[in-house]
Amino acid sequence: MAKITSIHIHLINLPPKTIRTDAIQSFVTQETPIVRIVCDDGSEGIGYSYTIGTGGSSVIALLKDHLAPQLIGKDPTRIEAIWRDLLFHTHATAVGAITSLALAAIDTALWDWRAKRASLPLWQLLGGAQEQVPVYTTEGGWLQLPQAALVEQTLAAQAAGFKGAKLKIGKPRAAEDVRRLQAVREAVGDDFELMVDANQAFTVSEALRRADALAPLNLAWLEEPLPADNLAGHSQLAAHSRIPIAVGESLYSPGQFADYVAQQACSIVQVDVARVGGITPWLKVAQMAACHNLAVCPHFLMELHVSLCSAMPNATWLEYIPQLDDVTTQPIRIVDGMAMPPAEAGLGVGWDWAEVEKRCLVKTAIS
Repeated sequence: MAKITSIHIHLINLPPKTIRTDAIQSFVTQETPIVRIVCDDGSEGIGYSYTIGTGGSSVIALLKDHLAPQLIGKDPTRIEAIWRDLLFHTHATAVGAITSLALAAIDTALWDWRAKRASLPLWQLLGGAQEQVPVYTTEGGWLQLPQAALVEQTLAAQAAGFKGAKLKIGKPRAAEDVRRLQAVREAVGDDFELMVDANQAFTVSEALRRADALAPLNLAWLEEPLPADNLAGHSQLAAHSRIPIAVGESLYSPGQFADYVAQQACSIVQVDVARVGGITPWLKVAQMAACHNLAVCPHFLMELHVSLCSAMPNATWLEYIPQLDDVTTQPIRIVDGMAMPPAEAGLGVGWDWAEVEKRCLVKTAIS
């Protein structure tokens, strides 16, 4: 029986390849904690999570000072027990982003270890529900773009084979959002899916107003229209909006998702494997959504979510934001707008360790 003998932790920065501005923030960099778990028989698993520019050092401190030391001597097959023990070990800081992101880096490494040990790609180990997943892009559509550029980028995405594109909303006046989206809809036609994302910018009254104004545009969903902690507001909006309501990237535990599902406050579940605390809780949320006939369309981390989406029958979209290309050996494979899960055992993320070392800001080991 293998035992964990050491944990190696890196923190790297990955500047975005395009300017990214939404209704509440701009993206400066992606801080990426990477965790490599090594066992006494030489087997290993590699996991990771991310921030969008702040908090990375706090995630690393939590890993180094509190979580990683708890892993030494543990049996890596007991992933559920390890996740639960680590959650309770940090109960004073959970539920929250820093703890969830740290847990995710460890948990994804353990699942990578398990899939490699089984000589299976992760998506097959978890059930292998579908061999390809439709892809929409979020690389264009940012709020700072003028209308002409918004149209041009969305047409380029359509020509590149994407099945849909997500556009940011949250201009000072609703009429501005409507004009921009109307121009895009007229350019791409009715058969191309358009999603919109407000990034928690609206009040309930404004969200109701904008949802009504945008409804004629046949949108796939309205994402994060309200602050994520406004459960009652989302429930009210979901009951009145003709556009499906999507939430999830700012929820940090299965329990928070359970509250949304119980209150019928969304119909698109965007559970993020890093922000919810790893693959172990991600699967609970996705399966809960399946039991309630809700679609799962995870936020960000396409290199990992392609495998998780392929494992779940109710995963209907993968979000395209290429962020790991500079530190991995190959991008995910997309054919005719459909993402293919990796064939390699494990998570299927091939790390370019020379590039990781070059970009490394923090490096530490626990044994």
